[in-house]
Amino acid sequence: MSPQTVIWIIALYFGVLIFISFLTGKDDSNQAFFTGKKESPWYIVAFGMIGASLSGVTFISIPGWVATNQFSYMQMVLGYLCGYLVIGTVLMPLYYKLNLTSIYGYLDQRFGFWSYKTGAFYFLLSRVIGASFRLFLVAISLHLAVFEQLGLPFWVAVLVAVLLIWVYTFKSGIKTIIWTDTLQTAAMLLAAFATIWVIKDKMDWDFGGMTSAISDAGYSQWFFWDDWNSDRHFVKQFLAGMFITIAMTGLDQDMMQKNLSCKSIKEAQKNMFWFSVVLVFANILFLSLGAILFLFRDSIGFDSAAAADKLFPALALSGELGMFAGVLFIIGLVAAAYSSADSALTALTTSFCIDFLNMEKQPKESDRTTRKLVHIGFTILLFLVIVIFNAINDESVVSGLFKVAGYTYGPLLGLYAFGMFTKRQTQDKWVPLVCFIAPLFSYILQANVADWFDGYKIGFELLLINGIFTFSGLWLLSMGNAAQAKA
Repeated sequence: MSPQTVIWIIALYFGVLIFISFLTGKDDSNQAFFTGKKESPWYIVAFGMIGASLSGVTFISIPGWVATNQFSYMQMVLGYLCGYLVIGTVLMPLYYKLNLTSIYGYLDQRFGFWSYKTGAFYFLLSRVIGASFRLFLVAISLHLAVFEQLGLPFWVAVLVAVLLIWVYTFKSGIKTIIWTDTLQTAAMLLAAFATIWVIKDKMDWDFGGMTSAISDAGYSQWFFWDDWNSDRHFVKQFLAGMFITIAMTGLDQDMMQKNLSCKSIKEAQKNMFWFSVVLVFANILFLSLGAILFLFRDSIGFDSAAAADKLFPALALSGELGMFAGVLFIIGLVAAAYSSADSALTALTTSFCIDFLNMEKQPKESDRTTRKLVHIGFTILLFLVIVIFNAINDESVVSGLFKVAGYTYGPLLGLYAFGMFTKRQTQDKWVPLVCFIAPLFSYILQANVADWFDGYKIGFELLLINGIFTFSGLWLLSMGNAAQAKA
Protein backbone atom coordinates (compact mmCIF):
# COMPACT_ATOMS: atom_id res chain seq x y z
CA MET A 1 0.00 0.00 0.00
CA SER A 2 1.48 3.33 -1.04
CA PRO A 3 2.17 6.09 1.50
CA GLN A 4 -0.20 8.39 -0.38
CA THR A 5 -3.05 5.88 0.01
CA VAL A 6 -2.43 5.55 3.74
CA ILE A 7 -2.35 9.32 4.13
CA TRP A 8 -5.70 9.67 2.37
CA ILE A 9 -7.27 6.93 4.50
CA ILE A 10 -6.09 8.56 7.73
CA ALA A 11 -7.09 12.03 6.53
CA LEU A 12 -10.64 10.89 5.71
CA TYR A 13 -10.96 9.05 9.01
CA PHE A 14 -9.85 12.03 11.04
CA GLY A 15 -12.10 14.24 8.99
CA VAL A 16 -15.01 12.20 10.39
CA LEU A 17 -13.66 12.51 13.95
CA ILE A 18 -13.23 16.25 13.60
CA PHE A 19 -16.77 16.54 12.24
CA ILE A 20 -18.04 14.66 15.34
CA SER A 21 -15.97 17.01 17.46
CA PHE A 22 -17.59 19.98 15.74
CA LEU A 23 -21.10 18.62 16.43
CA THR A 24 -20.41 17.82 20.09
CA GLY A 25 -17.94 20.58 20.87
CA LYS A 26 -20.14 23.65 20.79
CA ASP A 27 -19.95 23.86 24.58
CA ASP A 28 -16.39 24.85 25.48
CA SER A 29 -16.95 24.93 29.24
CA ASN A 30 -14.85 23.09 31.79
CA GLN A 31 -17.95 21.23 32.93
CA ALA A 32 -18.47 19.79 29.45
CA PHE A 33 -14.75 18.96 29.16
CA PHE A 34 -14.50 17.23 32.56
CA THR A 35 -17.88 15.48 32.98
CA GLY A 36 -19.84 15.92 29.75
CA LYS A 37 -22.40 17.67 31.97
CA LYS A 38 -23.44 14.15 33.07
CA GLU A 39 -25.61 13.74 30.00
CA SER A 40 -23.94 10.71 28.36
CA PRO A 41 -26.25 7.79 27.39
CA TRP A 42 -25.04 4.63 29.19
CA TYR A 43 -25.17 2.40 26.08
CA ILE A 44 -22.99 4.83 24.11
CA VAL A 45 -20.49 4.92 26.95
CA ALA A 46 -20.51 1.10 27.19
CA PHE A 47 -19.84 0.55 23.49
CA GLY A 48 -17.13 3.21 23.39
CA MET A 49 -15.41 1.73 26.44
CA ILE A 50 -14.90 -1.55 24.58
CA GLY A 51 -12.51 0.17 22.20
CA ALA A 52 -10.87 2.14 24.99
CA SER A 53 -10.23 -1.06 26.98
CA LEU A 54 -9.00 -3.05 24.01
CA SER A 55 -6.87 -0.25 22.53
CA GLY A 56 -3.92 -0.60 20.20
CA VAL A 57 -2.35 -3.06 22.62
CA THR A 58 -5.09 -5.61 21.97
CA PHE A 59 -5.31 -4.79 18.27
CA ILE A 60 -1.60 -5.41 17.66
CA SER A 61 0.01 -7.17 20.61
CA ILE A 62 -2.64 -9.69 21.66
CA PRO A 63 -2.75 -11.33 18.19
CA GLY A 64 1.07 -11.37 18.17
CA TRP A 65 1.14 -12.91 21.63
CA VAL A 66 -0.72 -16.07 20.56
CA ALA A 67 2.35 -17.78 19.06
CA THR A 68 4.09 -18.13 22.42
CA ASN A 69 1.23 -17.92 24.92
CA GLN A 70 -1.72 -19.51 23.07
CA PHE A 71 -5.05 -18.28 24.47
CA SER A 72 -3.71 -18.01 28.03
CA TYR A 73 -4.68 -14.32 28.01
CA MET A 74 -8.29 -15.46 28.48
CA GLN A 75 -7.38 -16.47 32.03
CA MET A 76 -6.81 -12.79 32.71
CA VAL A 77 -9.97 -11.82 30.84
CA LEU A 78 -12.05 -14.06 33.14
CA GLY A 79 -10.41 -12.26 36.05
CA TYR A 80 -11.46 -8.99 34.43
CA LEU A 81 -15.12 -9.99 34.88
CA CYS A 82 -14.69 -10.23 38.65
CA GLY A 83 -12.84 -6.94 38.66
CA TYR A 84 -15.62 -5.16 36.81
CA LEU A 85 -18.14 -6.59 39.27
CA VAL A 86 -16.18 -5.01 42.14
CA ILE A 87 -16.00 -1.69 40.28
CA GLY A 88 -19.71 -1.62 39.54
CA THR A 89 -20.87 -2.60 43.04
CA VAL A 90 -18.23 -1.04 45.31
CA LEU A 91 -16.24 1.77 43.67
CA MET A 92 -18.75 3.46 41.38
CA PRO A 93 -21.43 3.89 44.08
CA LEU A 94 -18.77 5.55 46.23
CA TYR A 95 -17.74 7.97 43.48
CA TYR A 96 -21.34 8.94 42.74
CA LYS A 97 -22.16 9.31 46.44
CA LEU A 98 -19.27 11.75 46.89
CA ASN A 99 -20.14 13.53 43.59
CA LEU A 100 -16.52 13.41 42.43
CA THR A 101 -15.11 14.90 39.24
CA SER A 102 -11.66 13.46 39.93
CA ILE A 103 -11.87 10.11 41.73
CA TYR A 104 -8.74 10.93 43.75
CA GLY A 105 -10.79 13.41 45.74
CA TYR A 106 -11.79 10.37 47.81
CA LEU A 107 -8.22 10.11 49.13
CA ASP A 108 -8.34 13.73 50.26
CA GLN A 109 -11.52 13.10 52.24
CA ARG A 110 -10.33 9.78 53.66
CA PHE A 111 -6.68 10.47 54.53
CA GLY A 112 -5.64 14.02 53.72
CA PHE A 113 -3.60 16.26 51.44
CA TRP A 114 -0.48 14.11 50.87
CA SER A 115 -2.39 10.89 50.21
CA TYR A 116 -4.57 12.77 47.73
CA LYS A 117 -1.64 14.24 45.84
CA THR A 118 0.23 10.91 45.88
CA GLY A 119 -2.74 9.07 44.38
CA ALA A 120 -3.21 11.71 41.67
CA PHE A 121 0.53 11.68 40.92
CA TYR A 122 0.57 7.92 40.42
CA PHE A 123 -2.39 8.19 38.07
CA LEU A 124 -0.59 10.83 36.01
CA LEU A 125 2.54 8.67 35.89
CA SER A 126 0.58 5.51 35.05
CA ARG A 127 -1.53 7.08 32.34
CA VAL A 128 1.33 8.94 30.67
CA ILE A 129 3.24 5.66 30.39
CA GLY A 130 0.15 3.68 29.36
CA ALA A 131 -0.97 6.16 26.70
CA SER A 132 2.58 6.34 25.39
CA PHE A 133 2.70 2.55 25.01
CA ARG A 134 -0.54 2.62 23.03
CA LEU A 135 0.43 5.53 20.80
CA PHE A 136 3.82 3.93 20.26
CA LEU A 137 2.03 1.11 18.44
CA VAL A 138 0.20 3.37 16.03
CA ALA A 139 3.35 5.42 15.47
CA ILE A 140 5.25 2.26 14.49
CA SER A 141 2.65 1.38 11.88
CA LEU A 142 2.39 4.96 10.59
CA HIS A 143 6.15 5.06 10.27
CA LEU A 144 6.21 1.69 8.48
CA ALA A 145 3.37 2.57 6.11
CA VAL A 146 4.14 6.21 5.37
CA PHE A 147 7.04 8.08 6.88
CA GLU A 148 9.78 5.49 6.47
CA GLN A 149 8.97 5.21 2.75
CA LEU A 150 9.20 8.99 2.49
CA GLY A 151 12.58 8.98 4.22
CA LEU A 152 11.28 10.73 7.35
CA PRO A 153 12.39 9.83 10.91
CA PHE A 154 10.23 8.06 13.50
CA TRP A 155 9.63 11.19 15.55
CA VAL A 156 7.62 12.70 12.67
CA ALA A 157 5.15 9.79 12.92
CA VAL A 158 4.92 10.37 16.67
CA LEU A 159 4.32 14.08 16.21
CA VAL A 160 1.49 13.44 13.77
CA ALA A 161 -0.02 10.81 16.09
CA VAL A 162 -0.25 13.11 19.11
CA LEU A 163 -1.28 16.24 17.22
CA LEU A 164 -4.24 14.44 15.69
CA ILE A 165 -5.56 13.66 19.18
CA TRP A 166 -5.20 17.25 20.28
CA VAL A 167 -7.11 18.55 17.27
CA TYR A 168 -10.40 16.82 18.11
CA THR A 169 -10.24 16.77 21.93
CA PHE A 170 -9.03 20.28 22.85
CA LYS A 171 -12.47 21.86 22.92
CA SER A 172 -15.03 19.64 24.69
CA GLY A 173 -12.95 16.76 26.05
CA ILE A 174 -15.03 13.90 27.45
CA LYS A 175 -18.24 15.14 25.83
CA THR A 176 -16.64 14.59 22.42
CA ILE A 177 -14.78 11.41 23.34
CA ILE A 178 -17.94 9.56 24.37
CA TRP A 179 -19.06 9.74 20.72
CA THR A 180 -15.72 9.42 18.92
CA ASP A 181 -14.94 6.28 20.94
CA THR A 182 -18.17 4.73 19.67
CA LEU A 183 -17.05 5.21 16.08
CA GLN A 184 -13.58 3.93 16.91
CA THR A 185 -14.86 0.78 18.61
CA ALA A 186 -16.97 -0.03 15.56
CA ALA A 187 -14.00 0.52 13.23
CA MET A 188 -11.73 -1.65 15.35
CA LEU A 189 -14.13 -4.60 15.55
CA LEU A 190 -14.96 -4.34 11.84
CA ALA A 191 -11.25 -4.52 10.96
CA ALA A 192 -10.81 -7.70 13.03
CA PHE A 193 -13.92 -9.37 11.56
CA ALA A 194 -12.96 -8.42 8.01
CA THR A 195 -9.40 -9.73 8.38
CA ILE A 196 -10.61 -13.06 9.73
CA TRP A 197 -13.15 -13.31 6.90
CA VAL A 198 -10.56 -12.55 4.20
CA ILE A 199 -8.09 -15.11 5.54
CA LYS A 200 -10.86 -17.70 5.93
CA ASP A 201 -11.67 -17.34 2.25
CA LYS A 202 -8.03 -17.39 1.18
CA MET A 203 -7.42 -20.57 3.21
CA ASP A 204 -10.67 -22.10 1.86
CA TRP A 205 -12.04 -22.73 5.38
CA ASP A 206 -15.55 -22.88 6.65
CA PHE A 207 -16.13 -21.91 10.28
CA GLY A 208 -15.59 -25.47 11.54
CA GLY A 209 -12.41 -25.87 9.50
CA MET A 210 -11.06 -22.59 10.81
CA THR A 211 -11.61 -23.53 14.47
CA SER A 212 -10.13 -27.01 13.86
CA ALA A 213 -7.03 -25.48 12.26
CA ILE A 214 -6.52 -23.20 15.26
CA SER A 215 -6.91 -26.14 17.65
CA ASP A 216 -4.66 -28.49 15.65
CA ALA A 217 -1.91 -25.87 15.55
CA GLY A 218 -1.87 -25.80 19.36
CA TYR A 219 -2.88 -22.15 19.66
CA SER A 220 -6.23 -22.53 21.43
CA GLN A 221 -5.25 -23.65 24.94
CA TRP A 222 -6.94 -21.41 27.53
CA PHE A 223 -6.00 -22.87 30.88
CA PHE A 224 -2.56 -23.63 32.32
CA TRP A 225 -2.50 -25.51 35.62
CA ASP A 226 0.59 -27.70 35.46
CA ASP A 227 3.46 -25.45 36.60
CA TRP A 228 2.89 -23.20 39.61
CA ASN A 229 6.24 -21.49 39.00
CA SER A 230 5.14 -20.40 35.52
CA ASP A 231 3.80 -16.88 35.08
CA ARG A 232 1.01 -18.41 32.94
CA HIS A 233 -0.55 -20.44 35.76
CA PHE A 234 -4.34 -19.95 35.92
CA VAL A 235 -4.51 -18.72 39.51
CA LYS A 236 -1.82 -16.11 38.91
CA GLN A 237 -3.37 -14.79 35.73
CA PHE A 238 -6.94 -14.84 37.02
CA LEU A 239 -6.04 -12.87 40.15
CA ALA A 240 -3.80 -10.57 38.13
CA GLY A 241 -6.65 -9.89 35.69
CA MET A 242 -9.04 -9.13 38.53
CA PHE A 243 -6.74 -6.68 40.30
CA ILE A 244 -5.43 -5.14 37.08
CA THR A 245 -9.04 -4.32 36.20
CA ILE A 246 -9.79 -2.87 39.63
CA ALA A 247 -6.65 -0.73 39.47
CA MET A 248 -6.46 0.19 35.77
CA THR A 249 -10.19 0.81 35.39
CA GLY A 250 -11.75 1.38 38.82
CA LEU A 251 -8.88 3.47 40.20
CA ASP A 252 -8.09 5.19 36.92
CA GLN A 253 -9.48 8.65 36.19
CA ASP A 254 -9.40 7.95 32.46
CA MET A 255 -11.82 5.01 32.53
CA MET A 256 -13.93 6.31 35.40
CA GLN A 257 -14.35 9.74 33.82
CA LYS A 258 -16.50 8.12 31.13
CA ASN A 259 -18.63 6.35 33.74
CA LEU A 260 -19.00 9.52 35.80
CA SER A 261 -20.43 11.27 32.74
CA CYS A 262 -23.55 9.05 32.90
CA LYS A 263 -26.78 10.54 34.27
CA SER A 264 -26.98 8.34 37.39
CA ILE A 265 -25.32 5.50 39.24
CA LYS A 266 -27.88 3.02 37.88
CA GLU A 267 -27.08 3.96 34.30
CA ALA A 268 -23.35 3.84 35.01
CA GLN A 269 -23.72 0.33 36.46
CA LYS A 270 -25.68 -0.88 33.42
CA ASN A 271 -22.87 0.48 31.29
CA MET A 272 -20.22 -1.36 33.32
CA PHE A 273 -21.94 -4.75 33.44
CA TRP A 274 -22.92 -4.90 29.76
CA PHE A 275 -19.52 -3.64 28.66
CA SER A 276 -17.67 -6.29 30.71
CA VAL A 277 -19.63 -9.19 29.17
CA VAL A 278 -19.13 -7.99 25.59
CA LEU A 279 -15.44 -7.43 26.29
CA VAL A 280 -14.95 -11.16 26.88
CA PHE A 281 -16.16 -11.99 23.37
CA ALA A 282 -14.10 -9.15 21.88
CA ASN A 283 -10.93 -10.62 23.37
CA ILE A 284 -11.78 -14.07 22.00
CA LEU A 285 -12.14 -12.41 18.60
CA PHE A 286 -8.67 -10.87 18.73
CA LEU A 287 -6.97 -14.01 20.02
CA SER A 288 -8.59 -15.97 17.19
CA LEU A 289 -7.36 -13.32 14.78
CA GLY A 290 -3.83 -13.83 16.09
CA ALA A 291 -3.93 -17.60 15.57
CA ILE A 292 -5.31 -17.17 12.05
CA LEU A 293 -2.63 -14.63 11.17
CA PHE A 294 0.14 -17.06 12.16
CA LEU A 295 -1.48 -19.91 10.24
CA PHE A 296 -1.80 -17.70 7.17
CA ARG A 297 1.79 -16.49 7.50
CA ASP A 298 3.10 -20.04 7.55
CA SER A 299 0.90 -21.19 4.67
CA ILE A 300 2.13 -18.50 2.26
CA GLY A 301 5.75 -18.55 3.45
CA PHE A 302 5.61 -14.94 4.57
CA ASP A 303 8.64 -13.41 6.30
CA SER A 304 9.13 -15.54 9.45
CA ALA A 305 10.77 -12.57 11.17
CA ALA A 306 7.38 -10.83 11.12
CA ALA A 307 6.17 -11.95 14.52
CA ALA A 308 4.69 -10.58 17.71
CA ASP A 309 3.75 -6.89 17.41
CA LYS A 310 4.83 -6.62 13.78
CA LEU A 311 2.91 -9.53 12.24
CA PHE A 312 -0.51 -7.95 11.75
CA PRO A 313 0.77 -4.65 10.29
CA ALA A 314 3.34 -6.44 8.11
CA LEU A 315 0.73 -8.72 6.53
CA ALA A 316 -1.90 -6.01 6.14
CA LEU A 317 0.44 -3.46 4.59
CA SER A 318 2.18 -5.97 2.32
CA GLY A 319 -0.96 -6.45 0.22
CA GLU A 320 -1.22 -10.17 1.06
CA LEU A 321 -4.68 -9.62 2.57
CA GLY A 322 -5.94 -7.46 -0.27
CA MET A 323 -6.73 -3.76 -0.50
CA PHE A 324 -10.02 -3.95 1.44
CA ALA A 325 -8.46 -5.63 4.48
CA GLY A 326 -5.47 -3.31 4.27
CA VAL A 327 -7.66 -0.21 4.34
CA LEU A 328 -9.67 -1.55 7.27
CA PHE A 329 -6.44 -2.41 9.09
CA ILE A 330 -5.24 1.19 8.85
CA ILE A 331 -8.59 2.50 10.08
CA GLY A 332 -8.81 -0.16 12.81
CA LEU A 333 -5.27 0.49 14.00
CA VAL A 334 -5.77 4.23 14.25
CA ALA A 335 -9.16 3.70 15.91
CA ALA A 336 -7.70 1.21 18.40
CA ALA A 337 -4.87 3.45 19.45
CA TYR A 338 -6.88 6.63 19.58
CA SER A 339 -9.89 5.17 21.39
CA SER A 340 -7.77 4.97 24.54
CA ALA A 341 -5.14 7.62 23.95
CA ASP A 342 -7.59 10.45 23.30
CA SER A 343 -9.45 9.86 26.56
CA ALA A 344 -6.11 9.50 28.34
CA LEU A 345 -5.11 12.99 27.23
CA THR A 346 -8.45 14.34 28.44
CA ALA A 347 -8.18 12.51 31.77
CA LEU A 348 -4.61 13.71 32.34
CA THR A 349 -5.77 17.27 31.73
CA THR A 350 -8.76 16.80 34.04
CA SER A 351 -6.75 15.29 36.88
CA PHE A 352 -4.03 17.93 36.75
CA CYS A 353 -6.55 20.78 36.63
CA ILE A 354 -8.72 19.41 39.46
CA ASP A 355 -6.14 17.65 41.66
CA PHE A 356 -3.18 20.00 41.36
CA LEU A 357 -4.59 23.34 40.20
CA ASN A 358 -7.72 23.11 42.41
CA MET A 359 -10.04 24.37 39.67
CA GLU A 360 -13.13 22.99 41.40
CA LYS A 361 -12.30 24.43 44.80
CA GLN A 362 -11.04 27.82 43.61
CA PRO A 363 -12.72 28.59 40.25
CA LYS A 364 -11.32 31.51 38.28
CA GLU A 365 -12.27 33.24 35.05
CA SER A 366 -8.97 32.17 33.51
CA ASP A 367 -9.59 28.45 34.15
CA ARG A 368 -10.65 27.70 30.59
CA THR A 369 -7.41 29.15 29.19
CA THR A 370 -5.38 27.31 31.81
CA ARG A 371 -7.10 24.02 30.94
CA LYS A 372 -6.18 24.44 27.28
CA LEU A 373 -2.54 25.15 28.16
CA VAL A 374 -2.43 22.04 30.36
CA HIS A 375 -3.90 20.06 27.47
CA ILE A 376 -1.11 21.27 25.18
CA GLY A 377 1.48 20.50 27.86
CA PHE A 378 0.41 16.87 28.17
CA THR A 379 0.36 16.53 24.37
CA ILE A 380 4.02 17.56 24.30
CA LEU A 381 4.83 15.22 27.20
CA LEU A 382 3.29 12.22 25.42
CA PHE A 383 5.36 13.02 22.35
CA LEU A 384 8.59 13.05 24.35
CA VAL A 385 7.82 9.84 26.26
CA ILE A 386 6.99 7.91 23.07
CA VAL A 387 10.25 8.97 21.45
CA ILE A 388 12.18 7.87 24.55
CA PHE A 389 10.30 4.58 24.70
CA ASN A 390 11.16 3.87 21.06
CA ALA A 391 14.83 4.18 21.94
CA ILE A 392 14.68 1.57 24.74
CA ASN A 393 11.83 -0.84 23.85
CA ASP A 394 12.93 -4.42 23.17
CA GLU A 395 9.99 -6.61 24.15
CA SER A 396 6.33 -7.28 23.43
CA VAL A 397 4.36 -4.13 24.14
CA VAL A 398 1.49 -5.89 25.93
CA SER A 399 3.86 -7.57 28.37
CA GLY A 400 5.71 -4.34 28.98
CA LEU A 401 2.49 -2.42 29.57
CA PHE A 402 1.30 -4.70 32.35
CA LYS A 403 4.74 -4.82 33.97
CA VAL A 404 4.82 -1.04 34.17
CA ALA A 405 1.24 -1.04 35.46
CA GLY A 406 2.26 -3.37 38.26
CA TYR A 407 4.66 -0.75 39.60
CA THR A 408 2.59 2.38 39.08
CA TYR A 409 -0.94 1.19 39.90
CA GLY A 410 0.11 -0.88 42.93
CA PRO A 411 0.23 2.12 45.31
CA LEU A 412 -3.24 3.20 44.14
CA LEU A 413 -4.58 -0.29 44.82
CA GLY A 414 -3.07 -0.31 48.31
CA LEU A 415 -4.33 3.19 49.15
CA TYR A 416 -7.93 2.51 48.13
CA ALA A 417 -8.01 -0.95 49.71
CA PHE A 418 -6.75 0.45 53.01
CA GLY A 419 -9.20 3.33 52.88
CA MET A 420 -12.25 1.26 52.00
CA PHE A 421 -11.69 -1.93 53.98
CA THR A 422 -10.31 -0.54 57.23
CA LYS A 423 -11.44 2.24 59.53
CA ARG A 424 -7.90 3.13 60.51
CA GLN A 425 -6.38 6.55 59.90
CA THR A 426 -2.80 6.59 58.67
CA GLN A 427 -0.12 9.27 59.06
CA ASP A 428 -0.82 11.28 55.95
CA LYS A 429 2.55 13.02 55.66
CA TRP A 430 4.39 9.68 55.37
CA VAL A 431 2.12 8.19 52.69
CA PRO A 432 4.31 9.40 49.75
CA LEU A 433 7.27 7.54 51.26
CA VAL A 434 5.27 4.31 51.62
CA CYS A 435 4.08 4.62 48.02
CA PHE A 436 7.69 5.03 46.89
CA ILE A 437 9.09 2.15 48.94
CA ALA A 438 6.37 -0.37 47.95
CA PRO A 439 7.26 -0.38 44.21
CA LEU A 440 10.95 -0.48 45.15
CA PHE A 441 10.39 -3.58 47.29
CA SER A 442 8.33 -5.08 44.47
CA TYR A 443 11.17 -4.54 42.02
CA ILE A 444 13.72 -6.13 44.36
CA LEU A 445 11.43 -9.11 44.91
CA GLN A 446 10.79 -9.61 41.22
CA ALA A 447 14.49 -9.43 40.41
CA ASN A 448 15.40 -12.09 42.99
CA VAL A 449 12.30 -14.26 43.40
CA ALA A 450 13.57 -17.09 41.17
CA ASP A 451 16.68 -17.50 43.34
CA TRP A 452 14.84 -17.08 46.63
CA PHE A 453 11.84 -19.33 45.90
CA ASP A 454 13.06 -22.24 43.77
CA GLY A 455 12.46 -20.88 40.29
CA TYR A 456 9.16 -19.11 40.96
CA LYS A 457 8.38 -16.39 38.42
CA ILE A 458 6.30 -13.30 39.17
CA GLY A 459 3.98 -12.48 36.31
CA PHE A 460 1.18 -9.98 36.16
CA GLU A 461 0.43 -10.62 39.85
CA LEU A 462 3.15 -8.02 40.49
CA LEU A 463 0.35 -5.45 40.79
CA LEU A 464 -1.24 -7.38 43.68
CA ILE A 465 2.11 -7.81 45.43
CA ASN A 466 2.82 -4.08 45.11
CA GLY A 467 -0.63 -3.29 46.49
CA ILE A 468 -0.03 -5.60 49.47
CA PHE A 469 3.29 -3.87 50.22
CA THR A 470 1.52 -0.49 50.11
CA PHE A 471 -1.35 -1.71 52.29
CA SER A 472 1.13 -3.14 54.83
CA GLY A 473 3.07 0.11 54.97
CA LEU A 474 -0.12 2.09 55.58
CA TRP A 475 -1.09 -0.36 58.33
CA LEU A 476 2.24 0.18 60.06
CA LEU A 477 1.74 3.95 59.83
CA SER A 478 -1.72 3.58 61.32
CA MET A 479 -0.26 1.68 64.28
CA GLY A 480 2.10 4.59 64.91
CA ASN A 481 -0.81 6.96 64.56
CA ALA A 482 -2.80 4.98 67.14
CA ALA A 483 0.16 4.94 69.51
CA GLN A 484 0.49 8.72 69.28
CA ALA A 485 -3.22 9.12 69.96
CA LYS A 486 -2.96 7.00 73.13
CA ALA A 487 0.04 8.98 74.31
